[in-house]
Amino acid sequence: MPMFQNLTEKINAAFKKFKNKGKLTEEDVKVGMREIKLALLEADVNFKVVRDFIKKVTERAVGTEVLESLLPAQQIVKIVNEELTALMGGEGERIRLASRPPTVIMMVGLQGAGKTTHCGKLAGMFKKQGRRPLLVACDVYRPAAVKQLEVVGGQLEIPVFQMGTEVSPVTIAKAGIEHAKQYGHDVVFIDTAGRLHIDETMMEELKTIKAEVEPQEILLVVDAMLGQDAVNVAESFNGLLDITGVVLTKLDGDTRGGAALSVRYVTGKPIKYVGVGEKLDAVEPFYPDRMASRILGMGDMLSLIEKAEAAYDEKQAKELEEKIRRSQFDLEDFLDQFRQIRKMGPLKDILASIPGMDTAALQNAQFDEHAIDRMEAIILSMTPEERRKPSLINVPRKKRIAAGSGNKIEDVNRLLKQFEQTCKMMKEMSKGQVKRMMKNKGKRGFRR
Repeated sequence: MPMFQNLTEKINAAFKKFKNKGKLTEEDVKVGMREIKLALLEADVNFKVVRDFIKKVTERAVGTEVLESLLPAQQIVKIVNEELTALMGGEGERIRLASRPPTVIMMVGLQGAGKTTHCGKLAGMFKKQGRRPLLVACDVYRPAAVKQLEVVGGQLEIPVFQMGTEVSPVTIAKAGIEHAKQYGHDVVFIDTAGRLHIDETMMEELKTIKAEVEPQEILLVVDAMLGQDAVNVAESFNGLLDITGVVLTKLDGDTRGGAALSVRYVTGKPIKYVGVGEKLDAVEPFYPDRMASRILGMGDMLSLIEKAEAAYDEKQAKELEEKIRRSQFDLEDFLDQFRQIRKMGPLKDILASIPGMDTAALQNAQFDEHAIDRMEAIILSMTPEERRKPSLINVPRKKRIAAGSGNKIEDVNRLLKQFEQTCKMMKEMSKGQVKRMMKNKGKRGFRR
């Protein structure tokens, strides 16, 4: 994740100083903590947050648990990980659904934070979970705000309730909730107006909407690129509206990341969701423990697995398993696997989620994101018979496939070699699985 790259590098540089020592003294810990403190301040983390965090980590790190440990460096990494997780809220929190629908969610924030888009993103997330969301257009001030919400709703096939720009936002909000009750919508997202800065008129209107519709959730949408200002905005909105949570946007941007580490501490309110890209499905639940792992360069395998599960079709998975077992895996299946990987997002992001990956090296590495497109073109230039039986592909056929796909014969050879290696690997894996099953069967027989 670009926003934490510098922080990750500097914290890991501090950890290296601990790794070089068999035993640690209190002075060693203090020197390392000073470096972590500077790294956090440079990442635009709130000063009070940094001070309290360093104090807690230092108190635990100079205890006998670490100083008398055989692996003190690992103990310190563990402590920093635990305290970072606690700093961001410990447990991940989600939108609370009303016992009697509809659940009303009021989205608030400054103009430009991504409020209207994230109304749609969250509604889309709920739709995938089988809910029937409704978007309510209450921003009557910003030019084309209603139209923007309608466009977002149209792309996601989610209805938008609007009454134009001449009616008061309070009236629209109340009418929208009645409409939801009448037409069976169980989740309502109210898109309120933002301003370029916090002002009294804006806040009074939001307070009136809150009083009239009594939302289950008031989610503040904050732009992570604002850094320390994002925390100030969160503090102001919370003081006036008593928000229930935060949606942190542009977390994929090249920023310092201080907001993610400071918002919970300063407001006492959790970050519930994060925006991680421009696409309408680029929103994720916020998990403090996973974020701490990313910051410390330890990867995020759970999120990677969830992305893979979302991209992969269960029926396809069973069919593929059967084909591998029978050694019937062909080039069509090979292409399908790469298409599933493409659905999971950019290759750089996928690799960054794997523990142990050098995130700094990944950042500078050049990834050919069009490689799958070229591979697809080559396979689609083959006849159905060639895809099923790659052994048929001789030199004249390779020349035809290369010309038909706009590639070189070397590219076709490379793809066939990759396919061959994949088949070999799958065969070995399949054999190993059979052996394990036989071994387990034997053990079960012995127990009987």
